[in-house]
Amino acid sequence: MARCFTHCVVLPTLIATLSCGAGAVARAGEAAASVAKVLGKQADKKAAPVIAQITLSGALPDGVGQGGVLADVAPHLHRIVERLDKAARDDRVEGVVLTIESPDLGRARADEIRTAIGRLRKAGKPVSAQLVGSAPVHYMVALACDTITMPPAATLEITGVRVEVMFFKEMLDKLGVQAEILQVGEFKGAGEPLTRSTMSPQLRAQYESFVGDLFEQFVERIAADRGLDPEKVRALVDAGVFTPEAAREAGLIDSVGYEDEVAAALARKVDLAEPRIARDYAERKMDNDFSGIGGLVKLVEMLSGQKQDSSSGRGKQVAIVHVTGEIAEGKGRDDLLAGSSAGSDTVIEAIRDAARDEKVAAIVLRIDSPGGSALASDLIWREAERTKKPVVASLSDTAASGGYYIAVAADRIVAAPGTLTGSIGVVGGKITVGGALERYGVHTDVVSKGRNAGWLSMQTPFTPAEREAFMMTMKDVYRLFTSKVAAGRRLDPAKLDALAEGRVFTGRMAKEAGLVDRLGTLDDAIDEAKQLAGLAADEELERILLPEPRGLFDDLFGMTNAGAPPMAGADLVARLLGLPGVEAITAHAGTISALTSGKPQMLLPARVTVR
Repeated sequence: MARCFTHCVVLPTLIATLSCGAGAVARAGEAAASVAKVLGKQADKKAAPVIAQITLSGALPDGVGQGGVLADVAPHLHRIVERLDKAARDDRVEGVVLTIESPDLGRARADEIRTAIGRLRKAGKPVSAQLVGSAPVHYMVALACDTITMPPAATLEITGVRVEVMFFKEMLDKLGVQAEILQVGEFKGAGEPLTRSTMSPQLRAQYESFVGDLFEQFVERIAADRGLDPEKVRALVDAGVFTPEAAREAGLIDSVGYEDEVAAALARKVDLAEPRIARDYAERKMDNDFSGIGGLVKLVEMLSGQKQDSSSGRGKQVAIVHVTGEIAEGKGRDDLLAGSSAGSDTVIEAIRDAARDEKVAAIVLRIDSPGGSALASDLIWREAERTKKPVVASLSDTAASGGYYIAVAADRIVAAPGTLTGSIGVVGGKITVGGALERYGVHTDVVSKGRNAGWLSMQTPFTPAEREAFMMTMKDVYRLFTSKVAAGRRLDPAKLDALAEGRVFTGRMAKEAGLVDRLGTLDDAIDEAKQLAGLAADEELERILLPEPRGLFDDLFGMTNAGAPPMAGADLVARLLGLPGVEAITAHAGTISALTSGKPQMLLPARVTVR
């Protein structure tokens, strides 16, 4: 067969070519040279050095988020970190321009980005910040870069730390609604917004404590990163608001200019004569051509949800199980309309999947939650505690009450210095609307048998017997909580008493108190997991993110199964119409619903907004 092919095809072709003469051969050589030149140019272009540009904007929550091309439509924190790390490894990238607009970040998530910037700089790639957003947390991210530049019309705000708590009691009084909230723990003030008009002395005392520590961390960070005297920084923070030129004169930033000027200056620094800017570096572009049958199929596939990038299947893995949002029983959610919740069923299934997977060497619980249902928290705790593989807890912006309860099941706990954690206590109650309904002619008649049959009725307040029964269940849950913390953290009960009662700590305060083992980021938690798994410190572990992401169909049409809060629709309308007052109220809907469900809750004292 081969001989036939040679005689019938190759030889006649060779004879024909030779008979064409020298001109044909020359033309063939010129064509080959032309092709080689084009290919060479393409190769040079592909290998040409670039300045990578990455923008930080919008919500950057913890969690898994969408997979595939949807991963960067509304990116989660891990995607930004992945893109920064890719730039650190990419031989083409000579430097990075980080445009910081107004990302929605807390202090722990800001530390994750700061650490990724540090890896870039360690790889020998300078990072220049174009600081457009003006909030203190945006400035904290910029401080990690080699240089900071602000556009002329911007404003730098380093105004310190502020906590706001909204109270609803007087509004409820005017409506004739009575909130009855019980608590176990002197400092467990989660119900105070419904029962008071101002903070109790106990709630104010603990807020003053952790706000003071966050302030000191802020001052220390500026002083260290900008090489300034701490006392000078305190004076600058008291001044608070600066024009870009005033900020430059004070040594808070390096220059005033626009993004193109930042890129040009960075190119000069790395000796690039004709810099090529890779805008939105490593961002996955979405193909928005949905025309025809093929486009329809593509749209359906996109809305149905896309899994995270599949693992390579080589080597060992670490499973990062996200516990994001308020903790609830049943399925969790991570959707566009109602935010996130950590459902016990969803998180438990993720832990079990990781425990069964032979490639998974260890599990990291990444917790960003103010707590929630005591029952759901306990169920997740049990699954994490019974897992035979090493488990490390990584605490994000908030891991308080039920979030901390889950963390104590881990072999080790790693928190960021600015994490809000602790809040070891229990709260719960109900709202009575009978009086409000009677104002509008709505009356309720009752037939009841059993002394405590009406303990969860919304028509009447607790009777003394009902109150006693409810308080007894909460005290029992509190004993469960403190016993789990004492055992998990190996703390003497007497010492734990001084740390419990609902007290809230920053990560740095919690480290000093023995509530966490180490200060650091998610990477530090993974290092701890390696050590517990008996792996070498330099061994690469592939990361798999759990629970699996939900699709947009789930987000849009699966809310009733995902435990959406009752006012999710009102919250969305408030955001679309720009009604900040209504939005602030509806944002409390899920917390209020949980507090008044008649079930014990492990929740952070009041809904905390730290600025």
